[in-house]
Amino acid sequence: MNLRLYDTATRSVRDFEPLLEGHASIYLCGATVQAPPHIGHVRSGVAFDILTRWLAYSGVTVTFIRNVTDIDDKIIHNAGHEDIPFWQLAARNEQAFTWAYDTLGCQRPTYEPRATGHVPEMIALMHRLIDGGHAYAAGGDVYFDVRGWPTYGSLSGQKVDDMLAAADSVSPGKRDPRDFALWKGAKPGEPAWDTPWGQGRPGWHLECSAMASRYLGPAFDIHGGGIDLLFPHHENELAQSAAAGDGFARYWLHNAWVTTSGEKMSKSLGNSLLVSEVVQRVRPVELRYYLGAAHYRSHIEYSEDALLEAAAGYRRIEGFVVRAVELVGRDELTAGEVAVPPAFVAAMDDDLAVPQALAVVHDTVRAGNAALAAGLRAEALAAGRSVLAMVSVLGLDPFAEPWESAGAGGGELREVVDALVRVALEQRREARERKDFAAADAVRDGLKAAGVLVEDTPAGPRWTVAAPAPEHPHDHANHDDGDDS
Repeated sequence: MNLRLYDTATRSVRDFEPLLEGHASIYLCGATVQAPPHIGHVRSGVAFDILTRWLAYSGVTVTFIRNVTDIDDKIIHNAGHEDIPFWQLAARNEQAFTWAYDTLGCQRPTYEPRATGHVPEMIALMHRLIDGGHAYAAGGDVYFDVRGWPTYGSLSGQKVDDMLAAADSVSPGKRDPRDFALWKGAKPGEPAWDTPWGQGRPGWHLECSAMASRYLGPAFDIHGGGIDLLFPHHENELAQSAAAGDGFARYWLHNAWVTTSGEKMSKSLGNSLLVSEVVQRVRPVELRYYLGAAHYRSHIEYSEDALLEAAAGYRRIEGFVVRAVELVGRDELTAGEVAVPPAFVAAMDDDLAVPQALAVVHDTVRAGNAALAAGLRAEALAAGRSVLAMVSVLGLDPFAEPWESAGAGGGELREVVDALVRVALEQRREARERKDFAAADAVRDGLKAAGVLVEDTPAGPRWTVAAPAPEHPHDHANHDDGDDS
């Protein structure tokens, strides 16, 4: 394995050398389940799914932990606003996240721990920190002593004196406004757990350190998450774990945001796009292609045009696979294991350079389309197998249902539309048999106007739903394979 990854801690691209040869341990900060997921939330799920798939393809066994933060200020606030228990709101939104990950083809993690199930581990970690002089109790709260840890700020590249005070800087008994809460004393009406320092609930940062060490041990390979978590969350995780004597993460990977109008997508900005809504406009596999096509460390500036352009790019891959199946058959196309091209390997090993990897995919699609047009069966078969091997690594399935729908009744809707299109195609066939080509063309043009493309093949007419053309097309070389069929 020649994988190199950008490590935020060292601000450099490093050779990936796991603690245990042939194995990789990964902890990903997962969902804080205060609301249903928008596409910005699930970008990290797609990015790290591609990482785990590439590691597996490279022969590495992966232990992948993705946590669920099911208790925090926003969860408590939102549950109170609905007048329901915090756990009910958290469970509902956790299910929505699970659905979103599944819908976008993200493989399930090895384990998905919830914060509320690991309070004993958090208490044990606080004991270690207090006993070591790195934390202190104050009025029911427990704080980490930031100035008592000399390397605090190293992960994010900040100096303590330049940092703003923590959110709860005015809490009584706090020694320094920058000290952060490991444990928050109980407030009236809020959920609470018993500890030696009184009733309360865990601080956000403490949760992840406790869960990571519980399932991956005191030292593990990769800690991942969105770049917005770098400070203070990941900085605080690293400080408290290292102060307790744990080696913690050896590599830190951060994916960039999905932005709208230059701002991070978030519920507070009111510009979120729920996954459940977006997959009504494009298929889930097309949304995954859109979120995964950019380099994981590059920001994605969301626009409807860019989303539709990505969908069209994916359909060019899919269209080639469908035509290859018509020539050689699905069984032969999918028979045996095929190695991905060296250029694809080089791209993926270079810090998961998916844009360059997709360029290899589209180059192969172009070559495959040329082989199909020339009737070169062996060349088309080889190209088809190569494309399938590459897109599988990226978590894309060209054999997915041609018109998936996230909403209830999506399958039934497909059947209804298919039946109506078949009626129109039968009318077209009858018109052609009686040589009424004007009527036949009118049927085809009418279907096209409705967004249904008809392609005549040796096996008969085949129809697909066209991706709407963007109002302002952009030049995305990684998507353009030169095939308009």
